[in-house]
Amino acid sequence: MSKTTFSLHSPLDMHIHFREGAMLRRVAPLSAETFSGGVIMPNLVPPVDNQDRLDRYEREIREVVERHAFEPYMTLFLRPYTESELASMKDRIIGVKLYPEGVTTHSEEGVGELRDVEDTLALMQDLDIRLMVHGETTDFVMDRERAFLPVYEDLATRFPRLHIVMEHITTREAAALLDRHENLSATVTLQHLLITLDDVAGGLLNPHLFCKPIAKRPEDREALLALALEAHPGLVFGSDSAPHPVDKKESAGCAAGVFTAPIALQMLVGLFEEHGALDRLQAFVSDNAKRIYGVEPPAKTVVFEKTGAVIPERYGDVIPMYPGRELDWKVAEVR
Repeated sequence: MSKTTFSLHSPLDMHIHFREGAMLRRVAPLSAETFSGGVIMPNLVPPVDNQDRLDRYEREIREVVERHAFEPYMTLFLRPYTESELASMKDRIIGVKLYPEGVTTHSEEGVGELRDVEDTLALMQDLDIRLMVHGETTDFVMDRERAFLPVYEDLATRFPRLHIVMEHITTREAAALLDRHENLSATVTLQHLLITLDDVAGGLLNPHLFCKPIAKRPEDREALLALALEAHPGLVFGSDSAPHPVDKKESAGCAAGVFTAPIALQMLVGLFEEHGALDRLQAFVSDNAKRIYGVEPPAKTVVFEKTGAVIPERYGDVIPMYPGRELDWKVAEVR
């Protein structure tokens, strides 16, 4: 007999984009309502790469989510840092994010050559500050993550005490890499557990499924799904929920990003139930992250009911993944 209710305790989103200003005010409460915490990405304009910028952005987030039990885990944008800079911000951040130059939204000020930040990586290893990586090159779009994997191998080997997070992995080769280095972990998104490139561009182009890294092949999706369903100890949920106004998505220069924050947990409950793995969802969306990142988020219980719900067509001027689709599960209570 299938369950009609299900609960998750202190779910975490370990990779999320909140933006700033009006967009932050619109989307951040949607995450804070059901998640106990989230890793906030720093690729803004200008990027979050100094003490003042970090203070102001964290303050803005906390003001917006103050009604909810939610902890924003802040990050810095990787550039060459001094030891005093990193030491002064160490207790305020969960990690530093490496964006290769030009590979994704607002990464124009990213790292062009790794040698330019190797001294900073050595400092991070000594100070026990984790490195979080958007692992893509500028090669052919379907090969960009695969082409970056040797960089992970090199960094994991040369900096063995540096905790490296492979963000939003999309390929079976990245999934396999998790078992090769103890200092590697990874996040995976909802969309990469569900879709392939066919869903994005196999028929009419669906701009609301376009993200970077782009969705890959069926065998890649199946490898990621297998890791998630077993709650692999090195894998955690990170939505990479990335809101853009509809005019930026439905345009010739379609912005990269899938907005999943308000429906991610409901869809994950349905996905794990479909595969008979509901008993492992708690580890995937919370327990693994608490252990890997050493965090203790605010206590929160999210109760789901299998009574059906419909994904809204819009949240303001942001269109979510699968607008109008019927879901089996809905959030019944948050306590």
